[in-house]
Amino acid sequence: MFNIKKQLSRLYSSSILGNLSLTGAWVAILAARGYSLVEIGIAETVFHITSLIFEIPSGVLADVFGRKKMLIVSTIMRMIGNIIMIFSFNLLTVCLSIAFHALSYNFSSGSGDALAYDSIKLCNMESGFEKYESNQLIIYRLCSGISTLCAGFALTIGHRIAYSTDLITGVIQIMVLSSLHEIYAENPQKSNENICKKLIDCFKESFKFLKEVRKAMGLMLCNSLVGAVDILLLFFLQAKLPERNIPQWALGFALLFMEMGGIVGSKLILKLPKISYKWIYAIAVSLVTIGFIAEHSPYYSLMALGGFIAAVGDDALQVRTNAILQDMFPSEQRATLTSVESFSFSVIMIVLSPLAGFVFTYW
Repeated sequence: MFNIKKQLSRLYSSSILGNLSLTGAWVAILAARGYSLVEIGIAETVFHITSLIFEIPSGVLADVFGRKKMLIVSTIMRMIGNIIMIFSFNLLTVCLSIAFHALSYNFSSGSGDALAYDSIKLCNMESGFEKYESNQLIIYRLCSGISTLCAGFALTIGHRIAYSTDLITGVIQIMVLSSLHEIYAENPQKSNENICKKLIDCFKESFKFLKEVRKAMGLMLCNSLVGAVDILLLFFLQAKLPERNIPQWALGFALLFMEMGGIVGSKLILKLPKISYKWIYAIAVSLVTIGFIAEHSPYYSLMALGGFIAAVGDDALQVRTNAILQDMFPSEQRATLTSVESFSFSVIMIVLSPLAGFVFTYW
C-alpha cells in the first residue's frame, strides 16, 4: 500500500543529502584557490550553458523512463563532478566539473517536483503541494546555510578532502532514492509505443501546452528573473564579504544568516494565501533590489542584511509560483514542463553571470 508520508520523507531526506555539503561555498573555495571573480563567472556560465542544452531533454527522459531513475542519475552525475573537481588543476577542468554538477541539477530539477506532486495527487492532496515546496526550499536554504557555515573549515582542510566527503553522502543518497515508489502517469494507449516516439510525443505535447497556456511561460520567466538576481547576489557575496574585511570566523555565519532569509520567505508565503500573484511579484522584486543595492555598501553587516532581504523575496515568490504551475501542468509532461522553467532560468543566468562578475568586480 502506498504511503505518502514515507514517500515525502524520503524525498526530504534525499534533498538533505544532496544539499548538505562542505563545498556549498564553492565560490569562496575557488576564490581561495586563486581564481578571479571573472573566471568564477565563466564557470557559472558553463553551468548554465550545460543546463540550457540538457535541461529539457532530462525532463523528457524523466517523464518517459521514470522520475525515480533520473533522480539516481542526478546523484551519479554529481559524484562524477566531485571526482573531477578533486583532481582539477586549471579553469578548464574546473569548468568540466561544474558541467557535471549542472547535469546533476538538470536530472533532479524536474524529476523531484514531478514525483512529489503526482504522489500527492494520487492521494487527492494537491492543496498540500505548496507546503511541500515550502519545506523543500527551507531544506535547501538551511542546508546551503550550514554548508557555507563550513566554508572556513573547507578552506582549512582543502578542496580535495571537502569534495571527497560529498562522495560518501552521494552513496547514501542513492540508497534513499532506491527506496522511493515510482509514480508515473502514462497514457495506457502509449504504453506499447517505441521509446523514440514516446520522447518525441512528450516534447511536442509539452510545447503545445506552453503555446496554448502562455500564462505558464510568463510565470516561469518572471520567477526565473528574480531568482537569477538573488542567486548571483548570494554567490558573489561569498567573495565580496572578505573584501569588506569581515572576520574569517564570521564569514560562514554571515552566509548562513543570508540563507535564513529564504526560510522566512518560504514560511511567510504560506500565511498569505489570498494575496494576488502580482502583489507578491512586486514585493519580491523590491526586496531583491534592496539586496542588490546593499551589496555595494562599505559595511559587511549591511551587505549580509541585503542578502537576507533578497532571499526572503526570492523564496516567497518561488513557493507560490511553483504551486500555481504544478496545478496547471498535465501529469504526463510534468517533469518536462518543470524543466522548461529551469531552462528559462539558465537562459537568464547565461546573460547575467558574466555581466554580474564584471559589475561586482568593478562597480
